[in-house]
Amino acid sequence: MTHSHNLLGEPDPTLLPANPEADGELAAGTPAAEVAAHHPTVSAAWAALAEEALNRTERQLPDTIEAYAYARTGYHRGLDALRRNGWKGFGPVPWAHEPNRGFLRCVTVLAAAAGAIGEHDEQERCVQLLRDCDAVHFA
Repeated sequence: MTHSHNLLGEPDPTLLPANPEADGELAAGTPAAEVAAHHPTVSAAWAALAEEALNRTERQLPDTIEAYAYARTGYHRGLDALRRNGWKGFGPVPWAHEPNRGFLRCVTVLAAAAGAIGEHDEQERCVQLLRDCDAVHFA
């Protein structure tokens, strides 16, 4: 016997829709800033910008602040998308589903940047959100 609903009472995973145009631009090597300008609601573009800023070899404070700002933008765009797709602020947002990764990458960079500037409460909230979204991937 198979069941089509969740017997544990946990919400079903939220699976964001793909954006083939933005994904194709990123895969083709279009600069992330251009992709974000063309597709400002796509968290993956903001995640790429945030990762670039955080990973610059100089790692100076302005790069961390820039990463924080990009990640925060992508995080909020991702929350909007999650809510449009039925997420109620809790429940699984699996890393295994590729379109979810832009949002999760933004939260990851936001946690790192928050920690780097001493915003430890925000860092802890982000780390907990990642664990709540996907306890296996973010163990």
